Amino acid sequence: MISEDLENIAPRLEEVRRRIAGAAARAGRGPEEVRLIAVSKGKPAEAIRAAYAAGQRDFGESYAQELVEKAEALADLDGLVWHAIGRLQRNKAKHVARVAQVVHSVDREDLAVELDRRAAALNRTVDVLLEVNVGGEASKGGCAPGDLAPLVGAVTRCAHLRPIGLMTIAPFLDDPADVLPFFAQLRALRDAHGGQAALPELSMGMSHDFEAAIAEGATLVRVGTAIFGARG
Repeated sequence: MISEDLENIAPRLEEVRRRIAGAAARAGRGPEEVRLIAVSKGKPAEAIRAAYAAGQRDFGESYAQELVEKAEALADLDGLVWHAIGRLQRNKAKHVARVAQVVHSVDREDLAVELDRRAAALNRTVDVLLEVNVGGEASKGGCAPGDLAPLVGAVTRCAHLRPIGLMTIAPFLDDPADVLPFFAQLRALRDAHGGQAALPELSMGMSHDFEAAIAEGATLVRVGTAIFGARG
């Protein structure tokens, strides 16, 4: 990444924050109700440093190895919060349990059990979101909506996992307004499984549709391209 690209990160980040505040205001919410996860997958550590210098603290990575490598390279930065947001295999749970403070993609019981076992060995408690495939897309992870109840129960039994909410990746549609029903469905699922008191976080919305997600109650938005530019 050339220096010009690094210099663009701070103004892009500020623009995303402005859009988040505007979307929240239109929904009758405060901007502090929405936490921005800067998705840094495929970007060098220097890009994360640039975003950190602009005040960003939450970063999302999709691949366990990349997460570990960047966490080690940036260990000198205080206050970084690492979010594991990608589809997670059981054999990668040991890496994620060591580094991530939040895992967004717990979608089956065997993964939850393994992540819990690894966190217990490290004497850590990891915040997790349960991923739901609201669009029913075979190419994406996430449990089926009808399988959410037993998954909630399984995670609740894991002493070193703290279920904090739900996550989804909505279908990519040209008009973000068309995505609203998928975000509304995730919110309805949360309401049907204990509500905001039990599952306060809704992780939904990416660069192309995070404003629509905020309109439907997103508390965590995962934004990469709009901050760091397109991946090569």
